[in-house]
Amino acid sequence: MRKILIVGAGHAGLHLAHGLLTEGYDVTVITGQSSMEIRTGKPSISQFTFPTALNYERQQDLDLWSALSPQIREHKLFLYPKDAPHKVFKGRSSAGNDYTVAVDRRVKMADWLEYFEDRGGKVVIHGVTVTDLDYFSRMFDLIVVAVGTGELGQLFDSDTSRFSGARPRSIAQAYIYDVWPDPGQPENIGWEGTTAEAGNIMFIPILTQDGPCHNLLLVDKKHGPMDAWPDRPGAEEQLRRMKDLLRRYAPEFFERVKDAVLVDGRSTLVEELTPQVRNPVGVLPSGGLVLGMADVVVTMDPFVGQSWNNSTRCARAYLESIIEHGDQPFDEGFLVKTFDRFWEFGIHNQHWAELCSTMWDAGDVPDYFNQLIDGAIAYPEIADRWIQGWDYPPDYGKWLLDPELALGYLAEVRARNGD
Repeated sequence: MRKILIVGAGHAGLHLAHGLLTEGYDVTVITGQSSMEIRTGKPSISQFTFPTALNYERQQDLDLWSALSPQIREHKLFLYPKDAPHKVFKGRSSAGNDYTVAVDRRVKMADWLEYFEDRGGKVVIHGVTVTDLDYFSRMFDLIVVAVGTGELGQLFDSDTSRFSGARPRSIAQAYIYDVWPDPGQPENIGWEGTTAEAGNIMFIPILTQDGPCHNLLLVDKKHGPMDAWPDRPGAEEQLRRMKDLLRRYAPEFFERVKDAVLVDGRSTLVEELTPQVRNPVGVLPSGGLVLGMADVVVTMDPFVGQSWNNSTRCARAYLESIIEHGDQPFDEGFLVKTFDRFWEFGIHNQHWAELCSTMWDAGDVPDYFNQLIDGAIAYPEIADRWIQGWDYPPDYGKWLLDPELALGYLAEVRARNGD
């Protein structure tokens, strides 16, 4: 039985750990936090679990919350140009009856870690250094690093050949109650917004330890108008400033949160993050190799909410590669090929994030993009395809990211509708 060590009890690492355990591997997860410490710790940036990722979780018996989570079947996307009326369209999460969910990371990771141990997986609660990994490399057939902070993150060099659009981000988040409904719309609709003058907004129903509430997330460039947290304000003051920013840049969002209150004293987050892509193979002092995964090697721009989508696809790609590799050695060629298998999906996420990060740079969105927005407002088919692209960003390369393909698709839709 091949022995695999996964360092880190995050979304990608635990998904892979469960999959390997199901396939009969001897799997150990080492993490610096126990499930109780995760459950009672600080919040993390909230993420979506899109329909395809949710189905992958169900295949591993990892969807533990759908009966309790708000089921997001529709999203509204708001675009706020400078000195012009805003535009908005609505699309469905899935072409069928599937849906998106959002679950507080503290709930999801703590439950997955406990479930992994209940299933017979080995869990070690301990901090890990590079020296430790050197020692472990003699004990395990493969080491997968799923935590990219501190000393371990330095094992993986930046890879500008894959992605060079690193832009520092400022992030503020709050879990809130007492949100006004969207009149005439489903209770669990997701709202997302992008502004020419400031940053982006994600406003979604989410499941926390205290039950369903709403997550309000503001993301802006470093030193942008929504980077309003240099003094790291207290929770109540942070929420007040978030409301003020929405009042100025996204008034429709403000109207829904103007009376909102925090869920509890651990409901807010302020963070800085710089998207990057790193070399997936880390070399230990002894010459041993480790494989980085998900956020360790592809840190997604929070503008697009794709981190957990990337994590799930990465875990699935790694699992398939490990199974197919059989008893062959886990050499550098295997590690690179395994990452490349995931990157076939991940590169499209980066193209999508790049568009979202730069589309207002000229002061307004490109002309063809404006035509697509108007098309999404006029034709539900376009709006649905746009929203469903969040689940599968490679589809954007077939229309939305290419001006010629986009206008061709728009013409087809108009023709089908007799326009």
